[in-house]
Amino acid sequence: MGNSEQSPVQSVDRAVSILELLARQGDTGVTEIAAELGVHKSTAFRLAAALELRGLVEQPGERGKYRLGLGLVRLAGAATVRMDLTQQSRPVSESLAADVAETINLAILDSDAAVNIDQVLGPSAITTHNWVGQRTPLHATSSGKVLLAYLPGPALDARLAAGLERFTPRTVTDAEVLRAELERVRADGYACTVEELEEGLNAVAAPVFADNGQVIAAISVSGPSFRLTGERLERAAGAVRSAAAEISARIGHVAAN
Repeated sequence: MGNSEQSPVQSVDRAVSILELLARQGDTGVTEIAAELGVHKSTAFRLAAALELRGLVEQPGERGKYRLGLGLVRLAGAATVRMDLTQQSRPVSESLAADVAETINLAILDSDAAVNIDQVLGPSAITTHNWVGQRTPLHATSSGKVLLAYLPGPALDARLAAGLERFTPRTVTDAEVLRAELERVRADGYACTVEELEEGLNAVAAPVFADNGQVIAAISVSGPSFRLTGERLERAAGAVRSAAAEISARIGHVAAN
């Protein structure tokens, strides 16, 4: 009973051991892998085959020999981009938080949601809520609207067709109304939400561009609706646009003249 419960974890551990072995030795056969793991050759083959299916290992010209696959390069590249983005944006976020005295979040697109990957609290922040790691709806958050606005047409159409959930009386749930708003986001360079995710919470966000010109993230300012409104919201919009441009420049984006 204990063994059967542990077997999935044991398989993961063995799969990681294979990757570490290939990283050390390069091309390695199933017999060597089995000996290293202390398992039957058939078990080693099944594990290697599963990793190969996901592109994490591959067989070069000589069948039965495995080496690290390009899938690992893709994963490592994504991790590097995210770490570099967070590292480069942090001082800008800290400066922005001090300037607008509100909470700053950096978010990226993850399938059908915005995921916050970094947060800095401003001196006037009245909440200690940690948004890092949380998935938030694209249509009801300022960062989400930014990420939606710069999607290719077919991808945007698919997300709008999936329906728009209501969170507050102010949430935009009409796809055509949202589409028109996203056009304004692209024209203005920022997006706002006024009590659309939570009552009493307003936010404004701007796009962060990668060196290839694609929007890679959104940086936002959020705060209580009684404070982040009117002229203060407009000022925050200007500040967050400047911060987004600075982060974009730091990660290699060259703005068009």
